Amino acid sequence: MTVTWEELGWERVAAGVGRCRLPVWDCTAGLVVGPGAVLVIDAGSSLAEGARLRYAAQELAGRRVTHLALTHPHFDHVFGAAAFAGAEVFGAVGIDTALAHGRDELRLDAVRNGLDPSAADEAVETLVRPHHHVSGEWTLNLGDGRQALLANVGPGHTAHDLAVLVPGDPEVVFCGDLVEESGDPQAGPDAVPTHWSAALDRLLDLGGEDALYVPGHGAVVDAAFVRSQRDALAGRFGVSL
Repeated sequence: MTVTWEELGWERVAAGVGRCRLPVWDCTAGLVVGPGAVLVIDAGSSLAEGARLRYAAQELAGRRVTHLALTHPHFDHVFGAAAFAGAEVFGAVGIDTALAHGRDELRLDAVRNGLDPSAADEAVETLVRPHHHVSGEWTLNLGDGRQALLANVGPGHTAHDLAVLVPGDPEVVFCGDLVEESGDPQAGPDAVPTHWSAALDRLLDLGGEDALYVPGHGAVVDAAFVRSQRDALAGRFGVSL
């Protein structure tokens, strides 16, 4: 029996492309299904959440997850990565150093935000660092013409922001937390606010006017929303456009 996206709590965004909004922190995870490979975008906030994501992705794809892209090094996006055993893991250049040297702060941030300390300890002990580091753009071939383009568009929300473009009709751009719809974009101590609006310009160049933009938190948005958020961030941080 074929399971549907909706039955597993996922939103189908385009053919073979979907996302789900995870509980508690409303963090988005994405899925791109190709004939020969399966890409998941972001891994959730714990090993248990990562395992649930992997199960749902494999149910929807009908095969194992082969690739995992991490949009940035925050706990709600990376702590579930160890659940994707055997997948090739991608991140922006420098994310491995951030994960290696920021483990204690990641754990503290997770616990401060309500993650159970034992779950945070488990995630930190098994923290996965990407195998592949994207400095510009990296094209993943997912089989029979299906591709996903990984693009290092930061810095902005962090020093290591990765976006994922899925060509098609419509094109879909997974933005990570460079774009947030359910609240104001969060600028923590690792943000690079003077470059954030430029990162959003790169997102807009990547996807174009007719693309769907999937934020790290909240509902899918359009190019006009991204431009509006770019302008608001530029004004917030005193950046001239």
